Amino acid sequence: MTSMGKTRRMVSAVVCAVAVAAVLAAPARATPAPAPASVPAADDGRAGPGWSLKETGTDARFRGLAAVSRSTAWVAGSRGTVLRTADGGRTWRDVSPPEARGLEFRDIEAFDGSRAVVLAIGEGEASRVYRTADGGNTWTETFRNTDPRAFYDCVAFFDRRNGLAMSDPVDGKYRILSTRDGGRSWQVLPTAGMPEAQPGEAGFAASGQCLVTSGAKDVWLATGGGATGRVLHSADRGVTWTAAESGIPAGDPARGVFALAFRDRAHGIAVGGDYRTGQPSPRAASVTRDGGRTWQGSAQPPPAYRSGVAWLPHTPATALAVGPTGTDLTLNGGRTWRTVDTGSYDTVDCAPGFGLGCWASGEKGRVARLEAGTEPRDRP
Repeated sequence: MTSMGKTRRMVSAVVCAVAVAAVLAAPARATPAPAPASVPAADDGRAGPGWSLKETGTDARFRGLAAVSRSTAWVAGSRGTVLRTADGGRTWRDVSPPEARGLEFRDIEAFDGSRAVVLAIGEGEASRVYRTADGGNTWTETFRNTDPRAFYDCVAFFDRRNGLAMSDPVDGKYRILSTRDGGRSWQVLPTAGMPEAQPGEAGFAASGQCLVTSGAKDVWLATGGGATGRVLHSADRGVTWTAAESGIPAGDPARGVFALAFRDRAHGIAVGGDYRTGQPSPRAASVTRDGGRTWQGSAQPPPAYRSGVAWLPHTPATALAVGPTGTDLTLNGGRTWRTVDTGSYDTVDCAPGFGLGCWASGEKGRVARLEAGTEPRDRP
């Protein structure tokens, strides 16, 4: 493709992304009994921009999600289940590691349609890491936790080789695993540069977003359960850390920061609340403009607990937050949010390239892709 052709394709993708954000932000039409997992349909019967559910053929709960592109995505969840699609969700291939049926996968990081790293959570040896380089045809177990005090929650990568995984505090400090070879091998980092954890503080393995990166060296860690919900930041790939209060209430094992997303090294969003059904979650979102040194609560936060958040690529300040009671949209970097969908999702991820590659997943095998209104609406 010529350079002019590439430029036109990029501009077209940006315009499309901005258009989706704009239409999502528009007031919804009133329709009788709208489908709970979609924004209202247009008058011609076509769906407006919103989530389009994809049939996965399973009732596993998918808290792990990796969006590679509009056509390719991986999900990981309960009962050791890993699925992969290469055709936009029309079909899914079960690529679960055979020996992992009893494990709980909560995070997956994929570099493309062939290479991925998946994290199983739990105490002691239940926390494991698997890696595939052939699209899930075969998997290699590359880490198994042998410390009964450790409980790994999330994994994140800076690039195709360098990544980290985090465990709840051991001996009063969060434990960090490091890989420099794409997840083939892992080493526990020293804890001298890690601040002391608060009593009762831990991470939440709810969406694979309690540990996130931006750029070559910056990484952030979300916490809850302690006196305050905090966000820890490292600018040297997990060697030294600083802690800041997030503005999201904690003070209870069920409350705190559940997910983070950073558009760049400076601009980030934190979401969370109280995951218990029916419990209020005031101040469920915060924003930072200085890399996590300070956080400010959203002026109009999501109305309930949210477990996942992602920036919409190639838009200046648009992001989506998801949780069991719906999806919320911000057009101003997280200062204000508006509910655009009432379907249940645990996590959301947008591929970094062009082409509206945003996906969401959650309970009962639910996986959806963000559509621009050109396909019929899928119902739950």
